[in-house]
Amino acid sequence: MNIMAEQNDPMAEVMAMLEAEPTSSLAPGPDIPALREKLAILVCSGKCKETIGVNLTHDQVKRLEDKDVMKYSKRYETYVGAKTTETLIESILSFSVKALSMAVTIKDSSALQNELKIDNIITKELSDLSGGISLRCGRLLALANAFLITAKHVDFSSDKDTHHHPRDSGGYPLTGVDEVPNAKQSPVTSE
Repeated sequence: MNIMAEQNDPMAEVMAMLEAEPTSSLAPGPDIPALREKLAILVCSGKCKETIGVNLTHDQVKRLEDKDVMKYSKRYETYVGAKTTETLIESILSFSVKALSMAVTIKDSSALQNELKIDNIITKELSDLSGGISLRCGRLLALANAFLITAKHVDFSSDKDTHHHPRDSGGYPLTGVDEVPNAKQSPVTSE
């Protein structure tokens, strides 16, 4: 009867499965040598104090215990994440203000952008958005941010001088040929 009770006991089943499970199926731990190398690169950059709050030397990085390597690596990841989010928010706001200014007249674009940046609701939502983009896109985020930064420096206004220079059949500008606006052509007469 005791065997019958064990077969119906769900906890006994779970314990038997856990004991039978091989230990190699556990997820591997963090790659400490790779994290240590990232810290060494950080030391070379000279921004150790700014990013992780501690000045370290290469010798100190080599002698760090694994738990300290993890601690400083997490600080560094947090710093990089915050800076990435800040940069992306700045770029999104700048592009948004520029796009909006194409549709409506904005009195002071930089004041609007600054006001949007300090708004807690907007900052929180854009922070969540940029974090999601970062997780989904990874390294493509750099390309997206380059696009946003470039767009910030492009003049999209339609009131530019629309004077076109003559071009050949390949689309290349004809050199030495200038159009004279509003010039009247004199008729050629044959004698």
